[in-house]
Amino acid sequence: MLKKRIIPCLDIKDGCTVKGINFEDLKNAGDPVELAKKYEQEGADELVFLDITATLEDRKTFVELVRDIAKELSIPFTVGGGISSIEDVRKLLEAGADKISINSSAVKNPKLISDLANEFGSQCIVVAIDTRWVGGVDLVHINGGRKATELTTVEWARQAENFGAGEILLTSMDGDGTKNGFDLRITKLVSENVSIPVIASGGAGATEDFVEVFNETKATGALAASIFHFNEIGIQDLKQQLKIQKIEVR
Repeated sequence: MLKKRIIPCLDIKDGCTVKGINFEDLKNAGDPVELAKKYEQEGADELVFLDITATLEDRKTFVELVRDIAKELSIPFTVGGGISSIEDVRKLLEAGADKISINSSAVKNPKLISDLANEFGSQCIVVAIDTRWVGGVDLVHINGGRKATELTTVEWARQAENFGAGEILLTSMDGDGTKNGFDLRITKLVSENVSIPVIASGGAGATEDFVEVFNETKATGALAASIFHFNEIGIQDLKQQLKIQKIEVR
């Protein structure tokens, strides 16, 4: 069985780390390079960097910032935002990313997943899914969560796997930034309907939230931002508590 991973996330806007609630009301959360150093030292298993307005602003990810962060890391480093071609991925991998995350571009052109998996290997390709409960249905959202699609979340996760994704990063927009706990319902549904690893994201507020998501779903990773950025929970303390609960972490 895969050991569970604790993954801090740097949401980047205009070169700064930000954090909001339900993808809105963004507040500055600190310097991304300094935060990356901190998480490396504290024992994070991986780090995710999401340039959250790259697609909306129709531009590419900040490659130089990725390079600066990568210099500070020895843990796996996933980068997403504005990625839409093999060349985009090559530049980010050369800058030090280990994996790349695609979201809107994958929905608009699912063949991109296959093209990237064939070029770089599935283990390198993460499909990020932003999901929201709308009118009794889990719908995939794109463009930084601003646009609903007609795709249902579980079906899209299955398709992403079939196209060659190596991992799913599942963010509950309803839970994002609320600190009310991970969305166990949709995380359970998605993680039980694909065979690739699923990272749960959106809503972490307490150690118990990590215990629940690992005990009650098949998620192999749990991602959080503000609780780590603002020192509400320490990564080492969290891992210690998970071990006490007999949850195997890296």
